[in-house]
Amino acid sequence: MNLSDRQTGGQVIRRVSAMEAVLAHLRTAIEGGEYAVGEKLPSEATLSREYEVSRSVVREALRGLQALGMTVSRTGKGTFVVSAQAAANPTFGPYSARDLLEVRRHVEVPAAGYAARRHTAEDLDALTDLLERMEQEADDTVWVALDSLFHIAVARASGNPVFGKVIEEIREAIATQSAFVNQLGNDRRSASNTEHRRIVEAIASGSSGAASDAMGAHLGHVDDTLVDIVGKNSKTK
Repeated sequence: MNLSDRQTGGQVIRRVSAMEAVLAHLRTAIEGGEYAVGEKLPSEATLSREYEVSRSVVREALRGLQALGMTVSRTGKGTFVVSAQAAANPTFGPYSARDLLEVRRHVEVPAAGYAARRHTAEDLDALTDLLERMEQEADDTVWVALDSLFHIAVARASGNPVFGKVIEEIREAIATQSAFVNQLGNDRRSASNTEHRRIVEAIASGSSGAASDAMGAHLGHVDDTLVDIVGKNSKTK
C-alpha cells in the first residue's frame, strides 16, 4: 500500500494511499456480501493486523465507509454494516454532501465576491499566510484544519459577519468533507492549493466576478471529486 506515484513509459501510475486501499478492500467486501447488512466489522486492532497498517489508518477508512453510508459506528459496540451499497449522497457529520455544497455555493461564492470589494490589508495578509502554510504543510490533519480556516477567512473578508458565522457553524462538516475528498481524490490536495491561490489572487485584484467564479470553480471541483469517489473507489486496487 504505497503512498507515492510512479512513472512508467512516460505515464504516471497512481498508487493509492494506505487508507484508500483499506477503504476500497472493505467496501468491496461489503458490496460482495463478505460482510452482510447488520453484521459487525472486525475490530480496529484486527483490521490493523490483517492489512498491516496502523490503527489510525483503519480508523480513517472506517470513517470513510460511514461517510459513504455503508456503516454506522456504535459507541462501545463497534462498526456495523447498514448498506451493501455506497450512498450517492455521502454524509459529513449531520449534513449530506448535497446539502452542504448547496449552502456553501449560496454563501461562499457571493462572500468571495464581496471580499474582492471589501477586504482589508489585514484580511489579505491572513489569507496569504494561510495559503503559504497550506502549501508547505506535510501533515494531512493540520492541512484540513487550515483549509477550514481559509474558508472562514474568505467569508470574514466579505465584510459581512453573517457570512463568517454561517461558515463557522458548518466548519466541522467542512473539515470532515475536506479530509474525505483530499484522502480519496486523485491529487486533490495539490489541486485545492492551486484553486485557493486563484481565489486569493482574484480577491486581491478587486474583481468581484473573478473571485466569485474562482470560488464557484473550487466548490465545483469538490463536488466532481465526491461523485468520482462514490462511483469509482470500489474499483481501486
